Amino acid sequence: MLDAVRDCVLAVGVRRTTLTDVARRAGVSRMTLYRRWPDVRSLVGDLMTREWIDVAARAMPERRPGLDARTLIVEGLVAGVAAFRAHPLFRKIVDVDPELLLPYVLDRRGASQEALLGLLAQALEEGRADGSVRAGHTERQARSLLLVVQSFTLSLRTMTDEDDAELSAPAFLDELRSLLERTLAP
Repeated sequence: MLDAVRDCVLAVGVRRTTLTDVARRAGVSRMTLYRRWPDVRSLVGDLMTREWIDVAARAMPERRPGLDARTLIVEGLVAGVAAFRAHPLFRKIVDVDPELLLPYVLDRRGASQEALLGLLAQALEEGRADGSVRAGHTERQARSLLLVVQSFTLSLRTMTDEDDAELSAPAFLDELRSLLERTLAP
């Protein structure tokens, strides 16, 4: 079902996707969809949760000897921003249906944000244990990190100038790396 809604959203955007379209693409009845999801928005919400958690998990670097937790956090968050910005579903939503993201920026945390906060809190604790992350209130630090990377993810294109290498997306990602590094360093 989630793959079917993903295909529909990529084709026409969220506003133009109907449960009928999703049911047809998934090869199920509309009633099958209605038993689990009352509307397209809730179905898209579950899709976004699946996709965003997958993007974040794939962005995390492999643990290797010699890499401390702070390095893993910083590199994972920077890679995550780049991966989100390149993700086809994220790009489609930002380009066609950006209002869909507003509740998660202005009003409430979504399931994917809660999951990311949990991963960040665990990583911060690991960083404290290996001495690579400064002491602090874990939940506040995790939330602050998420606020920073959400801002870079959602608004980076408003700040870049691809004709100026110093204001290009890669230059801003280097700046993000520096901000995170300095924020977390003991």
